[in-house]
Amino acid sequence: MNFKKAWEGRLEGGLAPAFEALNCSLGVDRRLLLADLEQDRVWARALNRAGVYSAGELASVEAALGRLEDEARAGGFEFVEADEDVHMAIERRLTELCGAAGEKLQTGRSRNDQVGTSLRLYLRGELKQLTGLLARTLEALVTRAEEEAATPMPGWTHLQPAQVIALGHYLLSCFWALSRDLERLSEAASRAGRMPLGSAALAGTTLHVDRARLAAELGFARPSENSLDAVGDRDLVSETSFALAQTLVHLSRYAEDWVLWCGPALGFMRLPDSLSTGSSLMPQKKNPDSLELIRGKAAAAIGQVCSILSLQKGLPTSYNKDLQEDKEGLFNLLDSARAVLEVFRLVVQGCEFDRGRMRAALTDDLYATDLADFLVKKGVPFRRAHEAVGRLARAAAGAGVGLSRLPLAAYLEASPEFDARALELFDPQVSLARRNAAGGTGAAGVAAQLAEARALLASLPKPDPGD
Repeated sequence: MNFKKAWEGRLEGGLAPAFEALNCSLGVDRRLLLADLEQDRVWARALNRAGVYSAGELASVEAALGRLEDEARAGGFEFVEADEDVHMAIERRLTELCGAAGEKLQTGRSRNDQVGTSLRLYLRGELKQLTGLLARTLEALVTRAEEEAATPMPGWTHLQPAQVIALGHYLLSCFWALSRDLERLSEAASRAGRMPLGSAALAGTTLHVDRARLAAELGFARPSENSLDAVGDRDLVSETSFALAQTLVHLSRYAEDWVLWCGPALGFMRLPDSLSTGSSLMPQKKNPDSLELIRGKAAAAIGQVCSILSLQKGLPTSYNKDLQEDKEGLFNLLDSARAVLEVFRLVVQGCEFDRGRMRAALTDDLYATDLADFLVKKGVPFRRAHEAVGRLARAAAGAGVGLSRLPLAAYLEASPEFDARALELFDPQVSLARRNAAGGTGAAGVAAQLAEARALLASLPKPDPGD
């Protein structure tokens, strides 16, 4: 069968081959095949209720759509060179199977509202899978944080030694960052609940269809409010893309830490061999390439978000062909986020932390704030306490020793409020125990965070066995 383009009645002759190649989106939007078939089945029933399809035609179309779905799930749906996009591929195949009834399926519907609906249906499944992956990553982080709740390590600001923190507290910082990403993805999924179907090209369908019923049958919360807005609305693409990019940026920051931790200068972490690579030249190398690739994927994600926003910024209202380009970046982001989350979780579960190296890195500088707080408790204003400890730090650096090696006389010279008890502060457990405010790194603070994290995980929907 020689299947014609949807618009051939208006235009004479075929497309220029170069334009035909540019116009074809099948290489990207073929992912929407199952979502489009789901929409087609519901639309066919609406056409029957509207009097477009007889009962026999509906039965024929539904049987053909069922066959196409079987083909799609088995990987046997065949696209042909003439298919402009996934929607026209389905119409072409449907017409091959049931003739004129297949040609009627597009009655009252445009590809403008069709693609918006199918994209939302597709994203609904993708977001469900991604939130499940995020939940499993969060579970892995909590498990490791429980194991390392009291493990002291140096914390940094500006990549300089700052204060003693617990490794469990550090791992929970990653948990809370990713929990916000989970919130964003869940919110994006909730806003996917508006159904464009029935908006037609821009002015709304002329058929007497119950859009609320259509929405319910497709699992949407409600139909879109305005047909003109609906066909050009790509807010969901933008929001999802940002949420995915922010997730990858969070993962990239921790990956950057861990690349440094894996190096011999720190030696805080060892990756399993299964998440490392070697060198094609240097036999001794064990490279943290899994972590480096996470950083690289985050860089690409930022560019894709910018592209998706730039695509929309200059468009007039309603539908424009530019919007065909909204899916490639989004699909790349979905693929990257899925792959990166899985690898990141494996890193969290499989890495080894070297507690000895972490403890050995606890230099005296990390207790400087504890010394200032000691003076504050004696009634010294904080700015004067800060200055006094700063003088001690300068003296220690000049002498080439740590703060704990300075004599008590040096402390008394810096501030007469110091006494011998100040030298007892150079103990990681003492430092941690003083920081038990909500969200703090002390044992009580970490325990409270762990309890809250476990409660959050318990509140999440349980994944389906097949997810």
